[in-house]
Amino acid sequence: QVQLVESGGGLVQAGGSLRLSCAASGGTFSSYRMGWFRQTPGKGREFVASINWSGTSTIYADSVKGRFTMSRDNAKNTVYLQMNSLKLEDTAVYYCAARVGESYSNWGQGTQVTVSS
Repeated sequence: QVQLVESGGGLVQAGGSLRLSCAASGGTFSSYRMGWFRQTPGKGREFVASINWSGTSTIYADSVKGRFTMSRDNAKNTVYLQMNSLKLEDTAVYYCAARVGESYSNWGQGTQVTVSS
């Protein structure tokens, strides 16, 4: 069972940058596809980005394409989400998740990102 812990959230002005980290323990991290999701009050969890096991292939939601970059360091059992040109609508709780098998079944506790004007 893989455990995930996110960090790096905080308060940032619109146009600014943040880098989120997600540290994994247990399981076989380097074999999992990893994803970042976000959620705001009253809305469902939204896909943000994912990365394959080797870090050679990434997928992004249209809303973040060109502004966010997901990467991973398998030696450190960590994935990252570099967020640039942040907008007010990026405000959310951000979660990382591990795709074990056919679905994202392991989730972190989330980290709050707040973008102010």
